[in-house]
Amino acid sequence: MEKLKLSINENGTPKYIQIYGHIKNLIETRELEKNQKLPPIRKLSQSLNVNSSTVIKAYDLLENEGYVYKILGSGCYVKGIKKYEQELNPSLKKESITFDSGTPSLDIFPIDNFKKAINMSLENEGSKLFEYVDGLGYLKLRKCICDYLKSLDINSNEERIQIISGAQQGIDIICKSLIGYGDVIFTEQPTYNGALDIFKSKGAKIVQIPLLEDGIDIGILKQKLEKLKPKFIYLMPNYQNPTGISYSKYKKEKIIKLAKEYNFYIIEDDFLSDFKFYSNDNKTLKYYDKYDKIIYIKSFSKILMPGLRIGFMDIPTDLIAKVSWAKHSSDISTSSLVQGALYYYMKYFDWNVHLSNLEKIYKIRFDKAKYLIENSFKGKLEYINTQGGINFFLGLPKGYSSVDFRNYLSSYGVFILPGRHFFDNQIEDRFFRINIASTDEREIEKGFEIINSNLTYFLDKYRNSLDFKIKDIYF
Repeated sequence: MEKLKLSINENGTPKYIQIYGHIKNLIETRELEKNQKLPPIRKLSQSLNVNSSTVIKAYDLLENEGYVYKILGSGCYVKGIKKYEQELNPSLKKESITFDSGTPSLDIFPIDNFKKAINMSLENEGSKLFEYVDGLGYLKLRKCICDYLKSLDINSNEERIQIISGAQQGIDIICKSLIGYGDVIFTEQPTYNGALDIFKSKGAKIVQIPLLEDGIDIGILKQKLEKLKPKFIYLMPNYQNPTGISYSKYKKEKIIKLAKEYNFYIIEDDFLSDFKFYSNDNKTLKYYDKYDKIIYIKSFSKILMPGLRIGFMDIPTDLIAKVSWAKHSSDISTSSLVQGALYYYMKYFDWNVHLSNLEKIYKIRFDKAKYLIENSFKGKLEYINTQGGINFFLGLPKGYSSVDFRNYLSSYGVFILPGRHFFDNQIEDRFFRINIASTDEREIEKGFEIINSNLTYFLDKYRNSLDFKIKDIYF
């Protein structure tokens, strides 16, 4: 660890920032390698003649920004950053098969009808579409959304609906409303990495609860609730990202009861429950909510067009004022033009027909991918049996790295997403996600053929060189 010998300057810059900056630079320049262990806190503080708390603050900042990860009882390790970890030749993605992206393919976007909806909104609303829409959002759209929610068996009213600039913003403003530094948030393990990034940026303590094939592990959840008091739990109960798992009716109802008993809110992030696939129960958690404990977030990114950056929340009555303030302080309002266009599209261009057509497309892709996984990868890769959705979570045998596998497959024009992005703490990184939103049936077949034909060689030649043991995870 000679590289970490540095001097502390008395130039007014906080000492922990100087330590943080030096280590960050060594990581970005690759002088410190991925998974390399940093010096123990006490040892580094003694060599620099600073308090241990100074080193702790530097390590915490590095962790919050994604440069390092901590293993309880072992120490602090170099993680690198996404830019560093995914540094691949951009030309490789030309004509490639992108299983690493959750963006729907362009052919399913209703471009022509949405153009007409934009024109209708301009003709009918005029200059009002270029003003700020204060408060909860465009009233006509909120009323339309309430009608749409009835198709999901959710009863709401326009005073509970907050228009947002995508689900990511919804999560952020909920945190701004409810979370203080050090507050506890429960999530699934694994879970959406965008949510994890937001929670970390707010200084929250994240506690991940393992998933079983029918949803979150209720036993472990109850054990954690006995010891900790979370502000909320963040869940994706239908076709979860990244696993594709859907919760059973029993677990949905049980979680609602626990929210009442232990007095916490639930953020339900719903991006695909409009579609049944083969699920026995694709009802939302909000449908089962008897106690007004659900903050329901709905994004249109997977069912319309992600570039619109629009969604909505159904908010418990006692939180509406706080959330509305947080939304206003974030960006005043979501684009008035987009809100107006979405209203006219949903109202006049047969929204239900669009959803029905989209479900058929996703189901064809799901059927093809599931068939190939079960028939090509059986005995070679672990996989979670899912009943629908656009995500599949697979695992290499123990001792292999999904990052190595991603880099290896990229040379053949196939891109997957390593599973480490979906965990709060570093784990054995053999898991990876395949998303089929952006690939048609032909691309799915071709991509899986490439993976299968090269898997044996990879398993023979690529062994994970991690020099530490990490506790395995179970689903």
